[in-house]
Amino acid sequence: MIVSRMKPPYEITPKILKLITLISEKIGEVNANFLNRPSPKLRKQNRIKTIHSSLKIEGNILTEEQITALLENKRVIGPKKDVAEVLNAIEIYEHLEQYNPTNEKSFWKAHQSLMKGLINDAGKYRRQSVGIVKGSKVEHLAPPFENVPFLMKDLFEYLKKSDEIQLIKSCVFHYEMEFIHPFSDGNGRMGRLWQTLILMEKYPVFEFLPFETLISNDQDKYYKALAESDKSGQSTKFIEYMLNVIDISISELLKFNNRTLNEKDRLEYFVSLNKSEFTRKDYMDIFKDISSATASRDLKKGAELNLFEKIGEKNKTIYHLK
Repeated sequence: MIVSRMKPPYEITPKILKLITLISEKIGEVNANFLNRPSPKLRKQNRIKTIHSSLKIEGNILTEEQITALLENKRVIGPKKDVAEVLNAIEIYEHLEQYNPTNEKSFWKAHQSLMKGLINDAGKYRRQSVGIVKGSKVEHLAPPFENVPFLMKDLFEYLKKSDEIQLIKSCVFHYEMEFIHPFSDGNGRMGRLWQTLILMEKYPVFEFLPFETLISNDQDKYYKALAESDKSGQSTKFIEYMLNVIDISISELLKFNNRTLNEKDRLEYFVSLNKSEFTRKDYMDIFKDISSATASRDLKKGAELNLFEKIGEKNKTIYHLK
């Protein structure tokens, strides 16, 4: 008999509380600096880094330049399997909005797309026992395959019904999924992808935050955190590790973007908000630090660039997004 365990085991340590506070403050700063909707160029760069790093952890040898070429529909010379992995990942990361992080069928669909043409049972839970071997030692023996559907069902119930904060739930899901090892292959990349989706639901910036790069740069720490959690029988160490990775990656985003927004940045951000009709006051409500003269210049430039249409004069002027 499989016993349901609605809440996977973990403890909230002082380190976890401190990291949550730091991350929450930085997310506030991200929103205040208009980085929750980065420029198309930065989005593309971060997507390439995410795909490169997540697949590099799994042994893919394609470079960021080759992934960029594939993203631009150019031909690339490389191992057939590696090219297929990248093309599958591009397809997934270009359509993240299609996946529901709390829906198990969506989880299967994502795995099917991610592992298409790479394994025979893409999108289906494994039907054999598996162990992770490092050298001559079995590092992790996954639960019997008969238990996988029940364990994954419980994990999705936790995700849907627990009132735990999203940051912690995302780490718990990532660890527990790796522990269960539900698929014959592709578990690592699915764990990282699904954590991104869980976080995106509350914090849109995570769509563009390549925390996989930090994992890839020091994979030993990632595997050590997984192993320590396995040994202790709870995900506490992995939560601490992943929150630290997230904190550093947000810090790097803020550092990279520590600049004064120029006219182009402001217009690009404002247009991304999709306000169909607006006034100069609406524009200044978003960019509180600019003068009315600067706002007028920005809006004049936006109209010249055909981003929106100006209707009326002086205080009766309104703008329509094109």
